[in-house]
Amino acid sequence: MAKFDSTQWSLVLRAREDTPDARTALDRLCRVYRPPVVAYIRSRGYAHEATEDLAQTFFTRFIEDAYHATADPERGRFRAFLLIALKRFLINQYAEAHTLKRGGDINLRPLDDSQLDMEQLPAGDDGPERVFERTWAMTVLDAAMRKLRREVEEAGKMPLFEQLAEFLTERPDDADYERASRVLNLRRNTLAVAVHRLRHRLRELVRAELAQTTNAREDLEMELRDLRATFAGVIE
Repeated sequence: MAKFDSTQWSLVLRAREDTPDARTALDRLCRVYRPPVVAYIRSRGYAHEATEDLAQTFFTRFIEDAYHATADPERGRFRAFLLIALKRFLINQYAEAHTLKRGGDINLRPLDDSQLDMEQLPAGDDGPERVFERTWAMTVLDAAMRKLRREVEEAGKMPLFEQLAEFLTERPDDADYERASRVLNLRRNTLAVAVHRLRHRLRELVRAELAQTTNAREDLEMELRDLRATFAGVIE
């Protein structure tokens, strides 16, 4: 099984002791992939303030208590391990709150569905796990888009990118191409080639982003399959 020795997660898995490099890599992963954790906690019924407190406590413990030390390096998908760790954390927090039988800064009593601010969650009637998966996928795509934007900006082609960025995640129709063609004063065929190249580069950046959260080629391919299912037509 091929290893990706230079990736962030493989570095964390190799460093079972608290080394500076592993700590830095783990901290980066936790910061980048905070949104799906927050979305999962929120979808469990916690209010906004409680969600933020729980997320902060979770990541503090995840890093300081070296949760990664129990991860199986042969099944090194950060996404899967993060979700399992989060579930265990919430169970323990809930149990501790009821065992102590006293108040605290965090209200761990789940809210009724009618009390949720659904605008803060991904659209749809998904359960907490599905919310986590969808938010994870959106986080990966967003990270790749931000890197692509920086590349385009460095190349001095921001006007082109600003007009075509929406075409990278949704296939444009004739009216879209006509509008962009007028704004940029370019032929439709020229725009189509530019969109194709940008989409190809976006897929490369998505793959690179996922490689940072996996430890083997098999795991990377599994992550790509899951993203394709979420973003059909974007990550081909």
